Amino acid sequence: MADRLMLLDTASLYFRAFYGVPDSLKRADGTPVNAVRGLLDMIARLVTEFEPKHLVACWDDDWRPHWRVELIPSYKAHRVETVVPAGPDVEEVPDPLEAQIPMIRETLGLAGIPIVGVAAHEADDVIGTLATTATMPVDVVSGDRDLFQLVDDDRGVRVIYTARGMNRLELVTNEWVVAKYGIEASQYADFATLRGDSSDGLPGVAGIGEKTAAGLLGDFGSLDAMLAVASGDADAAEAAPATMSASMRAKLTGAHDYLAVAPTVVNVVRDLDLPSAEELGARLAPVTGARRETLEDLAGEWNLGGAVPRLLAAFDRVGSGE
Repeated sequence: MADRLMLLDTASLYFRAFYGVPDSLKRADGTPVNAVRGLLDMIARLVTEFEPKHLVACWDDDWRPHWRVELIPSYKAHRVETVVPAGPDVEEVPDPLEAQIPMIRETLGLAGIPIVGVAAHEADDVIGTLATTATMPVDVVSGDRDLFQLVDDDRGVRVIYTARGMNRLELVTNEWVVAKYGIEASQYADFATLRGDSSDGLPGVAGIGEKTAAGLLGDFGSLDAMLAVASGDADAAEAAPATMSASMRAKLTGAHDYLAVAPTVVNVVRDLDLPSAEELGARLAPVTGARRETLEDLAGEWNLGGAVPRLLAAFDRVGSGE
């Protein structure tokens, strides 16, 4: 097997597990365990199917960084439970899921999966940095479309897209992005900026939807190029392969304030100060010794069913190179 790094958008996966696995699954004290069981089964399946040699659980140390909110105050505002001026805002998370997050972290640690987060940054930024600096092909596992901007066929960076469920995983390459949206993966951040995303509180540019955004990027190549034309830059207009209508110029200039800051919010950070996957100890290996015993004990104590044996079997096979 060739070396491949798998980066988990952990919150995206445990939210999906929580809503996809019955909440009737509980440990003896009544604490639900559906998200824990579901996440472990997801990881076991991903490792079995895609056979990564390195695995990292990327974490939201700050799911709504203030530096992004300062630029666009509506960013994820609809998901805030409590605003915390001096630290990360409290996200609205169902209590039965909140109770499982410490268990998720403990089981991931026992499995030997490094959990990596960075203060004032989202998991997307950790993923962006590790994917950009990796010296091997990368699989990003997420249900978040924003991470399509990382797809790079030349470097072997692809997204395993989970939005349609684990039985309908989609392998996102540049060809997939072109077929789906009519743009190159490298244009996806500009595309998302123009289109907006109500799930993240990004308004986009009024009057520009997916088709129009794709058409503009096809005509002008980038957001910067089309804004130069819209601003009346004669040289940019002359160099552009297409003309821009007066109504479109009005839409873009009317959204000037938004477009001046939105790219910083939409683009994932790619240059955080992070160790490499190798330095993180991310190489996938069989779980042995006391960690294995503890994990097997917790499988019974926490009513994790067959999820732990399936995870251990996947790690045994792929981690030993069988």
